[in-house]
Amino acid sequence: MAGFEVSPEGIGTVLYNALTHRRFVPLTAADKSRPLHRFHPLALWSPFVLFVGLYFLPWNPIYPAMLCMAVGAITAATCRPDLKVKGLVGGAVFMALYAIFMVGLVWFAPGYIPEVWNLAALHGGLIGGIPPEELLFGFSFGWYWTGVYEHFTWSKSVARVTA
Repeated sequence: MAGFEVSPEGIGTVLYNALTHRRFVPLTAADKSRPLHRFHPLALWSPFVLFVGLYFLPWNPIYPAMLCMAVGAITAATCRPDLKVKGLVGGAVFMALYAIFMVGLVWFAPGYIPEVWNLAALHGGLIGGIPPEELLFGFSFGWYWTGVYEHFTWSKSVARVTA
């Protein structure tokens, strides 16, 4: 399709750039040397390091996963303020995609979620047959993951120039 790029950045990042007509460019040397970039490793690795400790708490792993990805997204926005809005939009976009997938499960595989999910280990309610934790997980995942590619590749999104 015209205007869409095939790239390995992930659904949230690709959709964000497609919807906002943006593309990736390398960061300049001046951008890379900004003081906030000292948090670069923390922004990338904090969710993984934090999850190791939180996983062993007596709660369902989806809760520490959401918390860890939120911490990762916040540290990413601290390190790269240009990713703040992009992360939130990416989180919303990924949550919407994930909700569509979950609705598909509800419609095309009735009873699958109550049968497979341990609903007793979650807060207990459902929204349209979907555990809200799943939607929040989708948001936190998209919020964090949308900026990961730009951190790993030292790139940023800029407006696509059209002729």
